[in-house]
Amino acid sequence: METQTEISTLGEFGLIDRLTKDIKIVNTSTLKGVGDDSAIVRYPDSDVLVSTDLLIEGVHFDLTYVPLKHLGYKSVVVNLSDIYAMYGTPRQITVGLAISSRFTVEHIEELYSGMRLACERYGVDLVG
Repeated sequence: METQTEISTLGEFGLIDRLTKDIKIVNTSTLKGVGDDSAIVRYPDSDVLVSTDLLIEGVHFDLTYVPLKHLGYKSVVVNLSDIYAMYGTPRQITVGLAISSRFTVEHIEELYSGMRLACERYGVDLVG
């Protein structure tokens, strides 16, 4: 039987390295791929930074202690920080949600109120 490796033995960056070590960049427009805070993609008039972070309840936040509005704000800011870390200026952000049935529409509106506040504070458009 093949030995199985627990993800915790590699850690986040070890897992990323292991999963992506054989990925070859084929497009000249890809300046930097997996492994940094954000990818760098070159377009004719500029370079664009692209980043995605996922926040997971029980790992990155605990709703016992974090109001949804604060979580919304945090979810924007942690993603903007990856762009800032690459000396970029964030301009747009997209949102992906996985919502359990225990949440109501009003809960999600409260989450989005925090997102809107962060977007206004940092001059970023929520575009999707």
